[in-house]
Amino acid sequence: MPSRLIVSKELAELLKLLAHADRLRLIEELRTGEMDVTGLAETLDLPTTRVSQHLAQLRAQRLVEERRDGRNHFYRLSHPQLAAWIVEALQFVDIRTRLEDADHIDAARALWSTPAPASSESD
Repeated sequence: MPSRLIVSKELAELLKLLAHADRLRLIEELRTGEMDVTGLAETLDLPTTRVSQHLAQLRAQRLVEERRDGRNHFYRLSHPQLAAWIVEALQFVDIRTRLEDADHIDAARALWSTPAPASSESD
């Protein structure tokens, strides 16, 4: 099988995984660092079970990593540049809807482009 075909199929699978609003919001929320399921659910106003299911899918594709601390499960992006890539993709949404929903896109871009706060933990 030609390598371009293999690569395009893998990319299509990644895009299918990302083709859900909740998962995009999770990725963007994790851009600032590690969070637990409860914190993500509260921030995104989603049921914890739904957040857990989406995180399991993202973890299965190695887009997020899990750390356990007792009964708590903390998640972080495996590749933080994924969040920046999603913000860059907003320009394509912007092209399609500039006359209709430009304010919503600009608000999302501003929120998601805010630099992550400096971590107080030492690496």
